[in-house]
Amino acid sequence: MTQIKVDCQHACRNTCAMLNEALRKEASMVRFYEGILAECTFPEVRSFLTDLVEEKRKSILSIIQKLNELHVHSQSMME
Repeated sequence: MTQIKVDCQHACRNTCAMLNEALRKEASMVRFYEGILAECTFPEVRSFLTDLVEEKRKSILSIIQKLNELHVHSQSMME
């Protein structure tokens, strides 16, 4: 498996650039899996892909929740 190099800039304000990038990539994977689902007719594969999409959507919600928490935290520190 290819290892992806990630360089955090450590210069975030009110949010996290790396979490935003993770959110973008997770959303991209959902679209990719949904595209496969649209073409696939094999029930076992469709079920597997549906599960993958659901897991990715949960990850997306978790990332959004964390980004919102970071935003609220940064806002309270500015007051």
